[in-house]
Amino acid sequence: MYSAHEMDELGSVVLELAGIVNRPDRDDLLLAEAGVSLDRALFPHLVRLSVRGPTAVAELAAEAGRDHTTVSRQLAKLESLGLIWRPQAQGDARTRPAALTPEGEAIAEAIGAARRRLLSKALASWSAADRQALVRLNRRFVDSLMAGFQAK
Repeated sequence: MYSAHEMDELGSVVLELAGIVNRPDRDDLLLAEAGVSLDRALFPHLVRLSVRGPTAVAELAAEAGRDHTTVSRQLAKLESLGLIWRPQAQGDARTRPAALTPEGEAIAEAIGAARRRLLSKALASWSAADRQALVRLNRRFVDSLMAGFQAK
């Protein structure tokens, strides 16, 4: 089985990583690298929509760990900027999908390219095998976490 020390170390690394990823100055750095002027609370939705395709507010809120009303307001702001569109639908607004406009796609691609450049710099001294192992093990870790946290 796993030792308490081993799990504490893993927990510490995960918290440190989350802290790094969620720091506002890191978001500012990424946006500056991308040459994008956008509220840092909005760009994660563009990136998620770029990866996932059209997605409902409730699903975006769950992925972002935010309340659906907050995400709905943020999507309304993105829509007013012409970066997403949401078809008119009857019924629950939380089920209306949001999708990127061509301008939103261009910004999401600029952010993706900037992320690739910054990650390439951070991993410049890593071997190709280590980079591949990092991706493989992180994918496995995330999949295991998701499976472990499924409602039973």
